[in-house]
Amino acid sequence: MDNDLQHYLDGLVAAARDVLGADLVGAYAAGSVGLGAYQAGRSDVDVAVVSAGPLSDATKRTLVARLRHEALPCPARGLELVAYRRAVAASGTPEPGFEVELNTGSDMPFRCTLDPADRPAADGRFWYGLDRSILHQSGLPLLGPPAKEVFADLAPADLRRLLVDALTWWLALPTPPDDKPAPGTQDAVLGACRSLVRHRDGVWLAKVAAGQRLIDAGDPAEVIRQAVAARHDGPPPTGAQARAFQQRVRDEIAAA
Repeated sequence: MDNDLQHYLDGLVAAARDVLGADLVGAYAAGSVGLGAYQAGRSDVDVAVVSAGPLSDATKRTLVARLRHEALPCPARGLELVAYRRAVAASGTPEPGFEVELNTGSDMPFRCTLDPADRPAADGRFWYGLDRSILHQSGLPLLGPPAKEVFADLAPADLRRLLVDALTWWLALPTPPDDKPAPGTQDAVLGACRSLVRHRDGVWLAKVAAGQRLIDAGDPAEVIRQAVAARHDGPPPTGAQARAFQQRVRDEIAAA
């Protein structure tokens, strides 16, 4: 973890403690930071904050005001923060269940959601259960007890359903109609690789590591190699290649 990121996370925890006081159970880095794959200039910062009980709307708004980019500048593309009650974190539920969600950063559209019911279904409701599964395995404690003691994993059937939901959501996104390399397809392919590795091997890996594991295991899909190379400035796959691979992964997980 570079110094800028460490300083930022220290400030985030201090601000959360100021707002939540004794109700703050812990704060955990997830995503690329938790999985040991953070890249300055490319990665987002994903953080989960856990409170002892439900938060009032006033507390939620104060937390957002203290943590948004304009108040606490994020050194990455942006911050994706979700706050949960401890009971929700420990429940293993596939439902969103969050207290507040905040996306903020210099290169990230601002989003503030104070109730899961206000989360548009078209934006996907599968993210949260999957994120808590990753936190159960690899959450990096910034404050509080080990993540495995705070976040429960999903039941196998719920995990499969959310993985299928996520792939279905990705497949519904528009893709360029021609056969030229399409920006962003490498993330779609590598995200599918991560889902497939979790399904087959029971472990969450960073996206590139998941793609490399499938390559090393002999997966014949050349699109995986293209997606990995695109993370090192090679041309990304085409939209058609990405969609075909995502469909294959979705079919395998759905058929389990």
